[in-house]
Amino acid sequence: MKRFRCVYLVSVCLFNTFVNFDRYGQTGTGKTFTMEGERSPNEEYTWEEDPLAGIIPRTLHQIFEKLTDNGTEFSVKVSLLEIYNEELFDLLNPSSDVSERLQMFDDPRNKRGVIIKGLEEITVHNKNEVYQILEKGAAKRTTAATLMNAYSSRSHSVFSVTIHMKETTVDGEELVKIGKLNLVDLAGSENIGRSGAVDKRAREAGNINQSLLTLGRVITALVERTPHVPYRESKLTRILQDSLGGRTRTSIIATISPASLNLEETLSTLEYAHRAKNILNKPEVNQKLTKKALIKEYTEEIERLKRDLAAAREKNGVYISEENFRAMSGKLTVQEEQIVELVEKIAAIEEELNRVTELFMDNKNELDQCKSDLQNKTQELEATQKHLQETKLQLVKEEYITSALESTEEKLHDTASRLLNTVEETTKAVSGLHSKLDRKKAVDQHNAEAQDIFGKNLNSLFNSMEELIKDGSSKQKHMLEVHKTLFGNLLSSSVSALDTITATALGSLTSIPENVSTLVSQISNMILKEQSLAAESKTELQKLINVLKTDLLSSLETVLSPTVVSILEVNSQLKHIFRTSLTVSNKIEDQKKEMDGFLSTLCNNLHELQENTISSLAESQKLCENLTEDLKTIQKIHSQELCQLISLWEERFCALEEKCENIRKPLTRVQENTEQKSKDMISKTASHSEKFCAEFDDLSEELRHFNQEGTKLVEKSEKHCDKLSCNLEIISQETEQRCEALNTNTLCFSEHWVSSLNKREEELQNVLKVVNQDCEASSSEITEKLSGCYAAHENQHNIFLGKLTIGEEELMTHSQELNKIIKIGSTKLNCFLQQDLKLDVPTGTTPQRKNYLYPSILARTQPRELLLDELEKKQPELLMMLNCSENNKEVTSQDLDEEKAVLVHTAEEPLSQEPSVNTSEDCSSSGGVPFFQHKKSHGKDKENRGINPLERSKAEEAAEQSVTKSRLPLRAQNNFWIT
Repeated sequence: MKRFRCVYLVSVCLFNTFVNFDRYGQTGTGKTFTMEGERSPNEEYTWEEDPLAGIIPRTLHQIFEKLTDNGTEFSVKVSLLEIYNEELFDLLNPSSDVSERLQMFDDPRNKRGVIIKGLEEITVHNKNEVYQILEKGAAKRTTAATLMNAYSSRSHSVFSVTIHMKETTVDGEELVKIGKLNLVDLAGSENIGRSGAVDKRAREAGNINQSLLTLGRVITALVERTPHVPYRESKLTRILQDSLGGRTRTSIIATISPASLNLEETLSTLEYAHRAKNILNKPEVNQKLTKKALIKEYTEEIERLKRDLAAAREKNGVYISEENFRAMSGKLTVQEEQIVELVEKIAAIEEELNRVTELFMDNKNELDQCKSDLQNKTQELEATQKHLQETKLQLVKEEYITSALESTEEKLHDTASRLLNTVEETTKAVSGLHSKLDRKKAVDQHNAEAQDIFGKNLNSLFNSMEELIKDGSSKQKHMLEVHKTLFGNLLSSSVSALDTITATALGSLTSIPENVSTLVSQISNMILKEQSLAAESKTELQKLINVLKTDLLSSLETVLSPTVVSILEVNSQLKHIFRTSLTVSNKIEDQKKEMDGFLSTLCNNLHELQENTISSLAESQKLCENLTEDLKTIQKIHSQELCQLISLWEERFCALEEKCENIRKPLTRVQENTEQKSKDMISKTASHSEKFCAEFDDLSEELRHFNQEGTKLVEKSEKHCDKLSCNLEIISQETEQRCEALNTNTLCFSEHWVSSLNKREEELQNVLKVVNQDCEASSSEITEKLSGCYAAHENQHNIFLGKLTIGEEELMTHSQELNKIIKIGSTKLNCFLQQDLKLDVPTGTTPQRKNYLYPSILARTQPRELLLDELEKKQPELLMMLNCSENNKEVTSQDLDEEKAVLVHTAEEPLSQEPSVNTSEDCSSSGGVPFFQHKKSHGKDKENRGINPLERSKAEEAAEQSVTKSRLPLRAQNNFWIT
């Protein structure tokens, strides 16, 4: 149950206001549980700390706690009213009979309030008294079992708490504040067909549904603001009149079922709560009464009662008002009906008592027979215990010897398996070596034969190549001699022709220089003049250039030098930043390596932990299998003989205890290992995480520092670049101005220079004409002589070309033959290297060199005498174990004796006790147990848990059959029990 906190409404109640709690919902959805709760088993919690406590105990605990903390004088009165079949009953009536009906009147002081005549109000001083009153009232409340709830409330209950608080004003006047808290537990609406209610239960369900229907009509009328609200159609609505649309703060808790088969009831409950939520109350603070006014009111009431008493005494006979007479007559009729019902109940109880006494006598006879059987069995058990000790000792000896033999057998089996493994490995290695040697021999023989054949073929090819080379060399020598003779004739003829041509050319050239020299002298004079002018212009240009150079250098030194220095500084700082970033990256890589190593170790530890857990679980599974086998054998033996049952059970229980201890040990060991390794891993991870966090923080700080420095440097470089661009613009403007001036000067000089060059060009053209005429005359003579020489040379050239073509053809044929021989040799070489020769291809089957480890000593079991001597040394431990088992048997026998004594004591109690009425406050509906200690079977008795239709039909049939039986009525169960 989710805890419902009512602190706010409790504080409102303490603030001199009326407060009301209502609970509404389908039957079996937990209304009474929400209201009252349950008490935890074994009373391990107090009321205020119990997680299963309901709203009533929590509210009262809160009220007393706040009142005691405030330190004011207070008094708390509580009452518990039950509305059963539209009749009012006081559950706190000191008499055990709750059948006295109460009357309800309108409160003259409060138009919307009511007064219940005869309702008991008990003053409480602490929480424990309240809890006792709660137990008393809950025990007297009407409950019954239905198909939907085993403890279904058949009535509505109103638990009222009235608080009087006294406070003193500044003037010293004492004021009294009154607060009232109503906690209403409505009975659940139910479907009679589904709940299985018949006869009396059906009438109860009809009255409950009728009162809830009236409450629903009242809520609808209040929400729709109708002029008439039907408060007087039910006593429940008359009591709740002030809570519904009045001056009280009201809180409604709707309880619903989680089952799908109760969907309609759930929707109806939610609609009901939603409509009730729209009701508008007008809470008002109660008037604070002074102490004097309250005393005056009480004295006036006492005087009025005295006058009425005196008037009644003056009359003759017994004076009773008509209203009291009617009440007394009605009460007498009701009491007569109740007497008849009680007589019937007493008869049914007497019949039940006789039946119980008969059963008790039968049980007593059976108990005597069981005692005699038990004595016989104990004697047999003592004899079997002695025999059992002897067999246990013999069994321990045999088990010890067999365990020694098994251990030696396992050792021998291990050594034999290891020796067989080494033998198999060595045989495989030897066979692999032999196969490798065979392959080597075959490859070597084949390669030797292929080498012989290849050598013979190469010798034949080389001989043919030598013959071809000798023929070619002789032919080339002959061709060279012929070429020498031809070149000698050609040279002699060409030399004679050149001599004649040179003679004619020299004659013509001697006349040309004379003419040219005269012209050159004239031109040189003109050029000297022009050179003087050019020198002057050159000096002026050099001056201008020097001026520009000096200006540019000065401006660049003044402007660019600081910027260059700053840029160099920025570059150096950026280099430093890059170096530091490299160191940071190296650190990150180192940390990554550390993380990888840590993760690998972590994986290894986890793997080891997994292996340990698997092995321990395998051991526990084996032990569990052994336990199941032992249990099967126990069942077989139990079916065979009854007399051996006790001894065998004790033996098996001892074995089971030992095996359980064996199971617990590996499990505890596994748990300790896992805890230790988990702690180590957690510590390692914590240390590594702290280390990495610290290093990453340092790195992040360094990177932030570097980023800040980089941004500052970039800002500096941007500023210097801006300055540099401004200075360069100024320099460019100055250079443009000076270049314009230089262009004007160069244009004037170029125009003067072009005019002078044009004049010199005309004079040079005249000189060239004269030279061309002389050259044409001499060239005509030379061409005639050269044409004759060319014809003679052409004839010699044709003869030489013919001989060259013949030699070239011979060389081509010779080279083709050599190429054929070379191709044949290359193919043979490739065949020899790729096909004829065989390689020793590795197959991977050859074993590697290896050292073989094998055992050289065989295990041997000790003689039987030595094993028995060792066992005798361990004899005290065995005796301790046997004594422990005997002590366990003695404990069980003592328990049996105690049970016998209890049975004898119950058998000796008197049987002729009449049913008595319990007038104490601890009575309850089930054998004197308080209501909060009941453990209700929620899963079996409620329909909300999803009952099978077949089971439901069977339950209905059982209910119909049980109606005819003589069962105790509910109120009788609440008030009587058999002692």
